[in-house]
Amino acid sequence: MTIMLTERPSYKALQAHYQQIQQRHLRDIFEKDPARGERMNAEAAGLYLDYSKNRITEETLRLLSTLAEDCGLRERIDAMFRGDKINLTEKRSVLHTALRAPRGQSLAAAAVPDAGEPVHQVLDHMAEFATRLRAGEWWGHTGKPIRNIVNIGIGGSDLGPVMAYEALRHYSDRKLTFRFVSNVDGTDFTEATLDLAAEETLFIVASKTFTTLETLANAESARQWTLAALGDPAAVARHFVAVSTAAEEVAAFGIDTANMFGFWDWVGGRYSMDSAIGLSTMIAIGPDRFGEMLAGFHAMDEHFRTAPFERNLPVLMGLLTVWYNNFFGAQTVAVLPYDQYLKRFPAYLQQLTMESTGKSVTLDGEPITSYQTGPIFWGEPGTNGQHSFYQLLHQGTKLVPCDFIGFRHSLNPLGRHHDMLMANVFAQSKALAFGQAAPAGEPYRNFEGNRPSNTILAERLTPAILGALVALYEHSVFTQGVVWNINPFDQYGVQLGKVLAQEILPSLARNAPVPADDSSTVALLRRYRGLSA
Repeated sequence: MTIMLTERPSYKALQAHYQQIQQRHLRDIFEKDPARGERMNAEAAGLYLDYSKNRITEETLRLLSTLAEDCGLRERIDAMFRGDKINLTEKRSVLHTALRAPRGQSLAAAAVPDAGEPVHQVLDHMAEFATRLRAGEWWGHTGKPIRNIVNIGIGGSDLGPVMAYEALRHYSDRKLTFRFVSNVDGTDFTEATLDLAAEETLFIVASKTFTTLETLANAESARQWTLAALGDPAAVARHFVAVSTAAEEVAAFGIDTANMFGFWDWVGGRYSMDSAIGLSTMIAIGPDRFGEMLAGFHAMDEHFRTAPFERNLPVLMGLLTVWYNNFFGAQTVAVLPYDQYLKRFPAYLQQLTMESTGKSVTLDGEPITSYQTGPIFWGEPGTNGQHSFYQLLHQGTKLVPCDFIGFRHSLNPLGRHHDMLMANVFAQSKALAFGQAAPAGEPYRNFEGNRPSNTILAERLTPAILGALVALYEHSVFTQGVVWNINPFDQYGVQLGKVLAQEILPSLARNAPVPADDSSTVALLRRYRGLSA
């Protein structure tokens, strides 16, 4: 049985160190070490990380690195890239890194053949389809070219594509309209299609098994919407494609399996935006730009795989998350992108981080009772957030470590807007770190400071930088999972509610018998049925 984290000597050494420095203020730390801002930084794949405004010393970093080594991080990194089945509960390899490896360079291809050439065959298939559609050479049932693309998915089949589309909208083909449907609430589908013409609309149905209930319900509504306008069932084959591996189910729906784009069981949903799940992204920005995004992912992958821990961006960010989560008791992390194109990035990270690290048993199945695992990730683009929740960040009673993300150049230069935007990035991290004393008699003006943050800078938001940024957080999450000795690649916690919903659904019909259930559920069912028309 693996030793529990809190029993490791390296963890106990960090506890003793924390007791020594927990009260030290960043003002004093910078005063004693004025050059730390020039030293506590790291750079890779076009991203520059300033981590100097963290409540750490060189000794903290040394002890955190020792903890990572003690927990076997280096071995686990090698095992992942090698294709070992490190997803123990599902007995699978974890090879999202193979999705963006250049042709012939996947380290796992020898152990997992699908992680090599088959990946590029799917990418070639996607590129051929995307090129035809972007050129107006993919026609709908009536002979009109497709101008509207609606992605139907949920979870990783939605959050990745919609985040990538919004992030890279600057590079997208503006002659095409993109919509994303995920919620089983009928409003989502209705509003997404309200102003679209069926004869010019293509639906991408993204479901690996083609059995995801929410996705299939929305796909069926899309088929009915299409047939109501076009009449002929043969129209489905011209207005639907599938991202799936379930050829029989796809064909039964009416989709031509020649227009089915596959992926593999070693691709987890929240790690899949660079697989066929990204078909809408490739259509939007084109195959070449999509390739640039994959190259950005791969550059960060290689950095994570090879860089020493003390210069390794994902390792540093992952260990700092552990530091605040397990020693300072911080329960959340705020992600604050100062670029409007990244408005969906915090929502994307919510799934990536909380579905991965929201676990309460170790890899050995032991309950975790002596330490906390995953923090809550949340955020909003700056400067909007400054006029919303930053009050709590600066003067609240909760410690919230922050990640600021900014760019040297705007994709849309407008007067001095970008200088104003970036001045706020630097001002906010400075104010959080150093604070300001209140004037006499006005304690409500006191800024305590000592609030930690990272600042991530890049030249501009490009497809390659987006890939590097996503991979940075993917590998940071992996680092956290190794330290906490959990499996960050399964998600059994999403299943129970789905199962119970299927059990409850028949009881919502007006004349169905009320089930023998807990009194709250029974009362709610009766209330709902009484209010239904």
